[in-house]
Amino acid sequence: MKTTDNRLRLKAIATSIFNAGVKAVDPESCVNRHLQLTAGDLRVGKRSFCLEKIDKLYLVGAGKASAAMARAAERVLGERIDAGLVITKYGHGVPLRRCRVMEAGHPVPDENGIKATQALLDLVATAGPGDLILCMISGGGSALTPAPAEGISLVDKQETTRLLLACGATIHEINTIRKHLSRIKGGRLSRCANGAPLVSLILSDVIGDDLDIIASGITAPDPGTFGDCLEILSRYGLLEKVPAPVRGHLAAGGRGDVDETPKPGDPVFEGVENRIIGSLSDALSAAEIEARRLGFNPLILSSMIQGEAREVAKVLCAVGGEVRRSGRPIPAPACLLSGGETTVTLNGDGKGGRNMELALAAGIALSGASGTLMLSAGTDGSDGPTDAAGAFADGSTVSRAHGLGLSASGHLAGNDAYRFFQPLGDLFITGPTRTNVMDLQVLLIDP
Repeated sequence: MKTTDNRLRLKAIATSIFNAGVKAVDPESCVNRHLQLTAGDLRVGKRSFCLEKIDKLYLVGAGKASAAMARAAERVLGERIDAGLVITKYGHGVPLRRCRVMEAGHPVPDENGIKATQALLDLVATAGPGDLILCMISGGGSALTPAPAEGISLVDKQETTRLLLACGATIHEINTIRKHLSRIKGGRLSRCANGAPLVSLILSDVIGDDLDIIASGITAPDPGTFGDCLEILSRYGLLEKVPAPVRGHLAAGGRGDVDETPKPGDPVFEGVENRIIGSLSDALSAAEIEARRLGFNPLILSSMIQGEAREVAKVLCAVGGEVRRSGRPIPAPACLLSGGETTVTLNGDGKGGRNMELALAAGIALSGASGTLMLSAGTDGSDGPTDAAGAFADGSTVSRAHGLGLSASGHLAGNDAYRFFQPLGDLFITGPTRTNVMDLQVLLIDP
């Protein structure tokens, strides 16, 4: 088989495996598995509610998948929903009949996010003990629900978010700080419910599926503290770089002058259930099945990949090299699967995202290795501030780029992976998938 034909075949196989993973975490399917209505009784999560005894039923949510999740809930509950509002990323909305959809900025919060979050808080505040609140939460909810604490402006939060994203901080670290600058995050939405039972159905986009980190835990207890926030900023050298109001607010919290977020055991969570209905592990399991169906020996390496994207790429490609050389840990044809959320420390002003950066580093590591291809992409269909979900790289990437006058190492140094892969035709563009369970890597090794 010609080299070009084989490369295209491997791209098609990797795409099929990735798509199988995304399909397994389709938000509507996930909601349908955990939300059932039978003879007037609503079973959601582990709880059951007699709707005749519920005064009002609210459907709210936030995240890239929240509109699609709400659509599934509407199909189950129909006119039993009295009021609703979900906040999602631009381009991720879907038509709803009983709920209002508001779109806002991600990953940097914007003014529409401010308005939408206030509307959400106002709606939940109208609930009481005789009502029921269903909350649809997915990744992206943190940026989409800006409700700055007193004395902090949207510009302050935007600059703080930008600094944290650029320094390579993990999503756990970023969301720890977001929670302590907010009036909704860190379990504070539960405080607004006035004692109404609240059940959250959650699509996880964080390593370890930590409830307090997904969408900054708007309905979950927060174990983090103001002291943790100050330590994170100090560790990354950002304490003197963040806006003065942010620094002042966190310092005041550290002194005990500002109320902490509600902690585990707080009575506000007595009527709250947070239930994960889909995660990266589900996507990887489905991808594994598809890889086997297509004739590859699959192996899931980890669902908890993190660290600098370019360094992670080297490790994954080293495992692929061992498969080629010795048939360990599995023989070729092999499909190595992994996922998580890597980080990128920005040193240049290029265009790209963590998946494209990982793929570019993989292309350099795989240079000259025939029959080997890597796809790294975000399950939400977006990678950084671009229209691509990720990119493909293989043993011919560097040489093909050289023929076009492109330097792989130069583009990597400038964090400019998008402009590297675009002329090669190796960007992976899916459009919004309306789900989000972090990133997925597919590494194929064909004899």
